[in-house]
Amino acid sequence: MRGYFDRRQLAHAPERELHNGGYMAYAESPARAEAVAAALPELEAPEDRGEGPILAVHDAGYVDFLKRVPRLWADAGREGDATGYVWPVVGRRPLNLSRVDALIGQHSFDASTPVTADSWSSAYWASQSALAATDAVLNGERAAFALCRPPGHHAGADYCGGYCYLNHAAVAAQAARDAGKARVAILDIDYHHGNGTQDIFADRADVFYASIHADPTTDYPFFWGHADERGHSAGEGATLNLPLPRGTTLAPYRAALQQALDAVAAFSPELLVVSLGVDTYAGDAISFFGIETADYAVLARDIAARGWPTAILMEGGYTIDAIGANVSRFLSGF
Repeated sequence: MRGYFDRRQLAHAPERELHNGGYMAYAESPARAEAVAAALPELEAPEDRGEGPILAVHDAGYVDFLKRVPRLWADAGREGDATGYVWPVVGRRPLNLSRVDALIGQHSFDASTPVTADSWSSAYWASQSALAATDAVLNGERAAFALCRPPGHHAGADYCGGYCYLNHAAVAAQAARDAGKARVAILDIDYHHGNGTQDIFADRADVFYASIHADPTTDYPFFWGHADERGHSAGEGATLNLPLPRGTTLAPYRAALQQALDAVAAFSPELLVVSLGVDTYAGDAISFFGIETADYAVLARDIAARGWPTAILMEGGYTIDAIGANVSRFLSGF
């Protein structure tokens, strides 16, 4: 299986994040990608396909924000990474604001996703890796992998959050649509719900989104990913959320996966995008499922058995000494 990664994705390295009421070392560290790359030595550097596919999904003002806000932060005399502290919970509307704190509040939803001078470049090349994998599949590969780091599925069209700045799965799905694929499905198997991906496609019938994740009544992102969220307007019924309790092990997870795959099959996609999170691992540093390393091959075979051309994009996974083996096992199983 061909795979893609650009080492410029390692440059994004925030020092810390606000987590459970205190500051801690940033969990989404460059070491995550380095560990996966070490386990997959044949990864190729992606071509640069430009900003066009990104702007097909993300608001131009938001992209400009990602590029500008670190300089605005420094010009305001601030130390460290650009981090917000106020968000428009109600009455969110377009405003012509210039203070850096206001801009961060407009374009983020948590305090765990600081913007550094390298965030835009790293996220950009992560999206280029996703586009390269998608292009490989569109041109005849059975499946391809992109080591996307920083991850993407929490990012919306005009906001960052959950360590995510650009939504690589959405960029990949839209690129496939623009290449002529009439129906694209996204299967999100990260521990956390991909609220940004759901938000981007919630009112569309041409992209089906299915997510298996920790119950948001107990786990991040809390406010999205509940079972009654099914899309709206033209997209009614094109979203499927399957929340599971903490401690879920292989058997109940596979049952949920079969339910998701059956729903995807009913949609008849011409391409599948898998948002692969291995933070479902039993030993993950910040998550609470019970999937073991050997189980990833089982899950991959379940997905591969459906026969859809598939682009596999990296999302979460935060135990450095296991992430490479978990990703490698999934890809070998696929």
